[in-house]
Amino acid sequence: MELLKTIVLGVVEGLTEWLPVSSTGHMILVDEFIKLNVSKAFMDMFLVVIQLGAILAVVVLNFERLNPFSSFKSKEEKKQTFQLWYKVIAACMPAAVIGLAFNKFMEEHFMTAQVVAFTLIFYGIMFILVENYNKRRQPRVTKLEKLDYKTALIIGFFQVLSLVPGTSRSGATIIGGILFGASRYVATEFTFFLAIPVMFGASLLKIVKFGWDYTGTELVILAVGMVTAFVVSVLSIKFLLQYIKKNDFKAFGWYRIALGILVLAYFFLVGDPVH
Repeated sequence: MELLKTIVLGVVEGLTEWLPVSSTGHMILVDEFIKLNVSKAFMDMFLVVIQLGAILAVVVLNFERLNPFSSFKSKEEKKQTFQLWYKVIAACMPAAVIGLAFNKFMEEHFMTAQVVAFTLIFYGIMFILVENYNKRRQPRVTKLEKLDYKTALIIGFFQVLSLVPGTSRSGATIIGGILFGASRYVATEFTFFLAIPVMFGASLLKIVKFGWDYTGTELVILAVGMVTAFVVSVLSIKFLLQYIKKNDFKAFGWYRIALGILVLAYFFLVGDPVH
């Protein structure tokens, strides 16, 4: 039964980490109905480290593209790959600096059902408004290689918004990318790559904080969760990249609004599921 619960959590993580719908909002609801028989400290660590499975999907799917040392690349292509990593690192700086300074404060004061519901609804509305606004514009950046450092850094500042639970890291950065001239596809691609150092860093911090004293059951739960998140993430990423070639993000906006209302309704009927 514990493994079945872990698989469900892995599926939810693999889906919601990449779709701009907020993994936090979903995990809050799922955790209410599916509780693992583990300590709170392990669960807090698990919900972050399970993301390693999700991020490995991006690495595997784009390994050749992200590898600046590939023998199959020309000198110019290797240079472009290094530049992509420089842009990713630059875009990570705002969230790294502000996140380390305020992460504990955010978790203590903003991890409530009301905040999660508000951000779900607010950014759902933002997606709809941004897409309506975007209809009248032509994207300035249609290839990832053409994304300049200034735009990459701006997207990085939008990532800071995701420190507030319920925002969705991918949702915030995609909105930022679209608003500042990137096509939906480029904004989504860059968001995926931006997640690599962010998630590895967050997972490492959680592992160090938790320590290395795991029971056999905890190791199995962690492994199953990560593998499930990896497999589902592969499918989720492929789906989203195909979806946005012909569709906008409005459907995700409406979905976020509906989920936010559901979180609010659950809060009023049952109580705050976060605490």
